[in-house]
Amino acid sequence: MTGDEVDAIVEQWRRERPGMRPEPMAVFGRIYRLARLVGNGQEKVYAAWGIGRGEFDVLAALRRSGEPYTLAPKALAASLMLTSGGMTGRLDRLERAGLVRRSPDPADRRALRVTLTDTGRRVVEESAEAGLAVQRRILDALPPADQERLADLLRTLLAAADTSGPAQ
Repeated sequence: MTGDEVDAIVEQWRRERPGMRPEPMAVFGRIYRLARLVGNGQEKVYAAWGIGRGEFDVLAALRRSGEPYTLAPKALAASLMLTSGGMTGRLDRLERAGLVRRSPDPADRRALRVTLTDTGRRVVEESAEAGLAVQRRILDALPPADQERLADLLRTLLAAADTSGPAQ
């Protein structure tokens, strides 16, 4: 197997700082680059529906919530790790596009509910399939058993990152 840009970076660090142990860069450098490349590919796909990744994430959260595809803005913001201001901006764009509707919460007139419109549901379902095709095309470079193993390994790393706290 031939080397890539990440291998070159790791080798440069080994040469310049022999005691550094840059091996984690071989893993995380590739994870970062892969996430950026796949994310950029998905962004291009979503543009065909007039949305970006941020808007897709909101629509997808509503669609995954099940019928009636309605959530409180606060619940949406929490699930997407957004500030209320960031969520408001996304909801404004989606509402202007006719993909979501905001309405008073019947249980609390001071609160709002966000509901996926029929158009929004069509957009998120179609764009999700197209986004998955981007991911599938890349993942198909690995046999199915390796795909499962990779998912397991990444789950383990993610759990370790979640429990290790901020970097020291």
